[in-house]
Amino acid sequence: MIRSLRYLFLAALGLVLLTVALANRAPVTLKALPEDLAAFTGFAWQIELPLFMVIFGGIIAGLLIGFVWEWFREMKHRSTASRKTREVARLERELAVMKDSQSVPKDDILAILDKPKA
Repeated sequence: MIRSLRYLFLAALGLVLLTVALANRAPVTLKALPEDLAAFTGFAWQIELPLFMVIFGGIIAGLLIGFVWEWFREMKHRSTASRKTREVARLERELAVMKDSQSVPKDDILAILDKPKA
C-alpha cells in the first residue's frame, strides 16, 4: 500500500517537473556579474541556458546547501554521541575486569570467612 502510494507520488512529481520543463524551454542568459561591474573588473562570464535548467539548478543548489548546513549544525551532537559511546565501552571493560578480580567464592562458609571485618 505504502509502496504504491510512493510510486504514485513520484509519478505525479515527475509529471509536474516535466510540465514545468516543457513550459519553460525559452533560453535565458545567466551572467556572473552585472554589466557595469563586469566592465569594471573585466570579467564578463555569461551562459545561455533554458529557463527550466536554471530553476532545477536552483532547487538542487538549495538542497545541497541545506544538507551541508545541517551536517555542520549537527556535528556537535555526533561528536558527543561518539564520545559517550567510547566512554560506555571503556566503563563496560572496566566493570568486566572488576568482576573478574572480585570473584565470589562458591561456598557460603568461605564467603563468611573472606568477608572483611568492620
